[in-house]
Amino acid sequence: QVQLVESGGGLVQAGGSLRLSCAASGSGLNIMGWFRQAPGKQRELVAVHSSGGRTNYADSVKDRFTISRDNAKNTMYLQMDSLKPEDTAVYYCAARRGISLSSDAGAYDYWGQGTQVTVSS
Repeated sequence: QVQLVESGGGLVQAGGSLRLSCAASGSGLNIMGWFRQAPGKQRELVAVHSSGGRTNYADSVKDRFTISRDNAKNTMYLQMDSLKPEDTAVYYCAARRGISLSSDAGAYDYWGQGTQVTVSS
C-alpha cells in the first residue's frame, strides 16, 4: 500500500520561500513529482524527479523552485523561492512506477492529499 503525505504548505508574502515535503511509504516509486491546482484551473506539473536523479521543471518555476529526493528516507522535497501570487494553489505529491518524467497527471498512480500554498501580494 503506497501512501504519500505532504507537509510544509502555508501563507507567505510575495518574494518569500516555503519548503514542501512528501513522505512516501512503499517501494519502487521510480518517479515522484509535484503538481499544483489553482481554483478553476487544471492540475499542472511543477517539477518531477526520478530515483536516478533526472529532473524536469515547468517553465514558470525554473530558477525559482528546486526539487530533491532523499531516497534513504523515501522523502521528496520542493524548495520554493521568490514566490509569486500566481504560485498560489494546492500542491500535490504524486508518484509512479514508470520510467518517464511524465508531465501528464493521468500517468501517476499515487497521490497525496494536497497542501495549500498561498502567496500574498
